[in-house]
Amino acid sequence: MVCFLKYSKYCDFPIENLPYGVFSTPSNPTPRIGVAIADGILDLSEIAHLFTGPELKNHQHVFREQTLNSFMALTPKAWKEARETIQSLLSEGNPTLQNNSDLRSRAFALQSESIMHLPAKIGDYTDFYSSIHHATNVGVMFRSKENALMPNWKYLPVGYHGRASSVLISGTPIQRPYGQTTIVDGTPPVFGPSKLMDFELEMAFFVGGSTKVGEPIPVEKAHEHIFGFVIMNDWSARDIQKWEYIPLGPFTSKNLGTTISPWVVTTFALEPFIVDNYPQDPEPFPYLKHSDKYNFDINLQVDIAPKGSNVSTTVCRSNYKYLYWTVKQQLAHHTITGCNVNPGDLMGSGTISGDTSDSYGSMLELSWKGTKPLVLLDGSQRKFLLDDDTVTMKAVCEGDDYNIGFGTCSGTLLPAKELK
Repeated sequence: MVCFLKYSKYCDFPIENLPYGVFSTPSNPTPRIGVAIADGILDLSEIAHLFTGPELKNHQHVFREQTLNSFMALTPKAWKEARETIQSLLSEGNPTLQNNSDLRSRAFALQSESIMHLPAKIGDYTDFYSSIHHATNVGVMFRSKENALMPNWKYLPVGYHGRASSVLISGTPIQRPYGQTTIVDGTPPVFGPSKLMDFELEMAFFVGGSTKVGEPIPVEKAHEHIFGFVIMNDWSARDIQKWEYIPLGPFTSKNLGTTISPWVVTTFALEPFIVDNYPQDPEPFPYLKHSDKYNFDINLQVDIAPKGSNVSTTVCRSNYKYLYWTVKQQLAHHTITGCNVNPGDLMGSGTISGDTSDSYGSMLELSWKGTKPLVLLDGSQRKFLLDDDTVTMKAVCEGDDYNIGFGTCSGTLLPAKELK
């Protein structure tokens, strides 16, 4: 597949990728849907009239909207047709865009000159806990090696319903939160800014299509509701979390902000990078069991840059394939009660850790609860995040002839505001 636009061999956004996002420009502040290609953005609102296939000819309006929700509401057949149409329009042998200078000037923008927005209106947000290495590490720290995993962990995808209102686009600063914490176990709590701020390296998927209350999604059809993936940093106040999570789980320690990358990489783009599912023992219940591969080889990386530093330090290299529970299983379990889903719902993977100490997806694990400080390239040390640290996450599938990139998921931790 050859694009008429030129780009480096291993750029994040080749013609094989084509992730969707919502952007605006200084000359046109209206948010609109675009596709990342090379270092540019193809504005779908300018070429909506070119989607003339059987699935989309009566739905061209979805490309003129300010979020991806209506497009996500369509069928996988429509998503596939849209991808094939865009690939055709960008291909070297198609003159429609290539030879129309007026349309090209209107239809393309530079990523460097664009402002990215949340790709969808997120009605609901769920966060799972699907990495066996992460769950084991946390269990060892707070319980024991013998009781690291809770009894239910290998029987169901553990998760909780998060706060959709504070899901933020990459680049948005995060404020250090206030809350109740205990300095010494067994003593009354104190109130003040969190002292143990952490990142959580996650991926998340956007739901496509919708269901009605009382209609579970069978695991064998779950892929029909998985539109695409983003990188996610589920910021966590560990000291607040420790005090509040019993008996009902995370609350204010998590609702302070969740950062996602702006480009939604579709499952079509990820198909060449499918790998074996993580081995599961015991065998899942029938409603969770699927024999087809639905795991992905996505390399993940986390960098930390201190305030005013030109040097960032890579503190973690992990991979999506380490997840124990697949997204099909997550969605099947989420809806087995009859819980309905809507286009644009967001579902996080939980922290993704590998089996080596440099692949742990959180500061809690990397510093092993603060007992093993990390040394950054500028010589400073970290047990947890400091004010004005910038955390940047990256994800990429590395192929023989091209890469599928996700861009970046970045945020800076600001000092706690003074309370009035």
